[in-house]
Amino acid sequence: MREIHYSITDEMGLHARPAGQLVKAAVPFPCDIKIGTAEKMVDAKRIMGIMGLVVKQGDEIIMTFDGENEEAAAATLEQFLKDNL
Repeated sequence: MREIHYSITDEMGLHARPAGQLVKAAVPFPCDIKIGTAEKMVDAKRIMGIMGLVVKQGDEIIMTFDGENEEAAAATLEQFLKDNL
């Protein structure tokens, strides 16, 4: 299992456009991917769950990866976070 932490820098937080792009980046990986905060974790392959987190600028998110190709998924999505949020 792999885990990454990231603080959101985008002034709009994790809003609809990057949430949709995040889901699109996560779906191809067969591993279980969760995203959330210390209080709540959701499936990173479901946009409604991500939107329900209401992540704002300055919030720290946690992503966990468990299963086949977890290292590749973690690297790809960590780069996505750095490039987009």
